[in-house]
Amino acid sequence: MKILLLLIVALSSLFSQQTNEKLFECTEIFKERKSELLVELERIDEQKQALEALKIATEELLKKREIQITQKEQGVDKKLNETSQKEESIKAMLKKNEEVLKEIKDKKMDSVAQTFAKMKAASAAGILSDMNVSEAVVIFNSLQPKTVGQILTKMDAKKASEITVLLNK
Repeated sequence: MKILLLLIVALSSLFSQQTNEKLFECTEIFKERKSELLVELERIDEQKQALEALKIATEELLKKREIQITQKEQGVDKKLNETSQKEESIKAMLKKNEEVLKEIKDKKMDSVAQTFAKMKAASAAGILSDMNVSEAVVIFNSLQPKTVGQILTKMDAKKASEITVLLNK
């Protein structure tokens, strides 16, 4: 029994020595792994800082671009407004010019109509017969119905019928 007890004590001391060695090895492995993890943490922290700096730089660049775009949009809007105003001005001038032109044509036509109204029906019929039908119709439209009737009776029947058809339109 003493031998058995001695054997147990010897084995237990041997076992405890192996356990201590394993614990020492584990501690060394953990220390090495800890230092590796610390290095990795530092690398991750550096990358995080670099990423943060890149993010800030990108945001600043984006803000500058937005300001540039806003300024360009304002310039385009200003040009568009100026163009619209010029377009409205041109439209107003065109309308005014058309009115003046119409007035001039009306006065001219009145003058021509007065000339034909003062002429003898036979002379007026001869001149209007030689004219383009559409031009003759314009002149007839500015004359009094009685004068139109007198002139049409003196014209060639075919030409008078063409003019009469156009007068009815």
